[in-house]
Amino acid sequence: MKIPFVDLHAQYLSIKEEIDEAIAEVIAQSAYIRGPQVEAFERAWAQTLGAKHCVSCANGTDAIYITLRALGLKAGDEVITPAHTWISTSETVTQAGGTVVFCDTDEATFTIDPADIERKITSATVGIIPVHLYGQAADMDAIMAIARKHKLWVIEDCAQAHLATYKGQLVGTFGNAATFSFYPGKNLGAYGDAGGIVTNDDQLADWMATFARHGGKNNHVLEGINSRMDGLQAAVLNAKLPHLSAWTAGRRRVAERYDELLQDVEDVTTPKVAHDRKHVYHLYVIRTDGRESLKSRLAAADISTAVHYPKALPFCPAYDYVGHTSRDFPAAYRNQNRILSLPMYAEMSDEAIEEVVFQIRTALLLESTTHGSEISENTLVT
Repeated sequence: MKIPFVDLHAQYLSIKEEIDEAIAEVIAQSAYIRGPQVEAFERAWAQTLGAKHCVSCANGTDAIYITLRALGLKAGDEVITPAHTWISTSETVTQAGGTVVFCDTDEATFTIDPADIERKITSATVGIIPVHLYGQAADMDAIMAIARKHKLWVIEDCAQAHLATYKGQLVGTFGNAATFSFYPGKNLGAYGDAGGIVTNDDQLADWMATFARHGGKNNHVLEGINSRMDGLQAAVLNAKLPHLSAWTAGRRRVAERYDELLQDVEDVTTPKVAHDRKHVYHLYVIRTDGRESLKSRLAAADISTAVHYPKALPFCPAYDYVGHTSRDFPAAYRNQNRILSLPMYAEMSDEAIEEVVFQIRTALLLESTTHGSEISENTLVT
């Protein structure tokens, strides 16, 4: 059985008529850049989260950059970000003129460690960007308490966490603003790049919308950038949004089945979900000491996996200038060598899940069994 890492075509087929009609409407209206579909999505996404404003933009990376600029980041300002995440979170700080300060992550949940945030704060610190990594909320009570104590702003990076909750509250509704990616593989994904920012701050929303659209039309009030969502992407998102809750339930079903089947597999640690959070499983990430061998064996069995992310950011060449070592971020360093993302999508069948687990068991047994030993068929039954 060939099992993809994610099956976007299966999702398309499940709502083909709605997607095709939405795209045809954009073409009929020639509403390719912004337009009614974009405006409708901005209203719908803000309403979904219970936020006052959604400012659409070209992608999730731009969303962070625009927000940083709106908050007035300047040279010498320090922003605390997690060490283990995608580089968008940190590169935008540098691009906006600030200084990145990396923080270790909680080893079990992969999210930013509030205790380390507190240790990293200096007189130059202006803000925190927690990342709700893999689809699980960061510890927002602790983070917001630190922010209030030190008078810092908070940008929630929700690129992987559409509809995730912390103590019953949707992520993206805690900080000064929150950024989202609608990249095709996200839980709510377009058919190209797209992003958005939500906020309850009227002034912030107005500035971000102006900045993202060349600083205004004709009578430019500032020098902005060109970061607009196009109508085709908005149309796809409008068609998909009503299905997001059901797809989220589907991802949780897949995760629960993985949890059940992997619970007694030696050298595999399944994702830890904190008791006050609801995971949306953008990624299902296990930890194993035999990661590279397991990944290779699964590939040989036509099962696609991925590593998100093989190097924590402080250890990438882009940040050699900071001079960090493994001792500075022990949890992130340990996790980077052990994590493996398994196939995860709402349409995944029980048969496919069971095949993935069967092949994991087989691979680990082959790895641990000495040459010449026999593996019992019963040992592999899931």
